[in-house]
Amino acid sequence: MQKNSVVRIFMTFALILTSMNLAAKDNEKVENGGKEGLRTEIKEFIAHHLQDSHDFTFFSDEKEHKYYGFPLPVILWDEGLKVFSSSKFHHGQTVAEVGGSYYKLYHSKIYKTDAEGTINYDESHHATNEKPLDFSITKNVVSMLLIGLLMFFMFRSLARSYKKNNGMPSGVGRFLEPLVLFVRDEIAIPNIGEKKYRKYMSFLLTIFFFIWFLNLLGMTPLGVNVTGNIAVTFGLALLTFLITNLTANKNYWGHIFWMPGVPTFMKVVLAPIELLGVFIKPFSLMIRLYANMTAGHVVIMSIVGMMFLFKSWIGSPLSFGLAFALSILELLVAALQAYIFTMLAALYFGMANEEAHH
Repeated sequence: MQKNSVVRIFMTFALILTSMNLAAKDNEKVENGGKEGLRTEIKEFIAHHLQDSHDFTFFSDEKEHKYYGFPLPVILWDEGLKVFSSSKFHHGQTVAEVGGSYYKLYHSKIYKTDAEGTINYDESHHATNEKPLDFSITKNVVSMLLIGLLMFFMFRSLARSYKKNNGMPSGVGRFLEPLVLFVRDEIAIPNIGEKKYRKYMSFLLTIFFFIWFLNLLGMTPLGVNVTGNIAVTFGLALLTFLITNLTANKNYWGHIFWMPGVPTFMKVVLAPIELLGVFIKPFSLMIRLYANMTAGHVVIMSIVGMMFLFKSWIGSPLSFGLAFALSILELLVAALQAYIFTMLAALYFGMANEEAHH
């Protein structure tokens, strides 16, 4: 509650300052079509940041069309496998010709088109061009691979330090060991039990550090938004769902389909509701992580954008201070979301292995 109150106070200040600034300069014209054009540019930048990308760009100059980064491999299935570099798209400015077919990068998605790059639209202004199956190595995929390699080397170092120093960690292991013990003693054992927690520890540790490190990577200027991609959170939730139900015992399924100690009529009524809950639990995991991380990115970038809208000696510094304070808060949220996802996963595992009560 205290955290939410602080956020509300910050947001109220920002809204007041925005209103004052817009009222004072409502008729003022600035370059590039005025403030309305600047607002549109900020919105497009935020939308671009939240989307995945077929190239890894560190920074760019949109006006000069200069991009500093490196291309990534594009892998398509369109009447056969087609592999080429994303540099052929030139960040969506040109059409890529591959094997006699033409493809255009439009809003971070690849569409099949003609040599002129024509995009057709429906009544809702949605692209209707055919989309090939896209298995490309995107920025999010590269980020996940990098975090996976980082975790591998970090924990291999921890394991080697245990072997070398008779069970005493050294180097980066001194940072990792308290966190590993925290996941074991405060998450796994209390929710699963001392008898069965060990078989889930590898997954719980992986999911905790994987989400946390990806959240931290999203706080960097690289513009990575992996955990704000619903496809990624869906994959994490799906793994939790499969592990929960494939390792569940008969008591778990008995409490879902034929609850003991409940009248027969109520068993028939409650069974569909309990079965629906089996799917709602991982769905809530998916939405919670996705929505929280996406909202954090949108709020921070929106407040940073206010600095360019204010253009005053009081508004811009206040926007900077507010963005800085929320960035510090977002560091806490990055760890908190990893903890919540791991805690709920352990809770579901514990429910799946609950012993019968007499």
